[in-house]
Amino acid sequence: MKLKIHSKKNNNVYLRGFGSFIVKTRAEKTGRNISQNTAVIIPAHNIPSFKPSKTFVESVKKNVPIG
Repeated sequence: MKLKIHSKKNNNVYLRGFGSFIVKTRAEKTGRNISQNTAVIIPAHNIPSFKPSKTFVESVKKNVPIG
């Protein structure tokens, strides 16, 4: 619940040993509507993102079998 509140306020949340929940800003860009073959302007917007901590990634690599 608190992650949702902080992300609405564009605040980053850092959880030591787990990772960071951050808000990234995407710039305005031109996209294509392929069904009508027209250019579409995609406005600038914010997206949520997660970056795992190094210790979390290492512990998952050790504990998850590959195959």
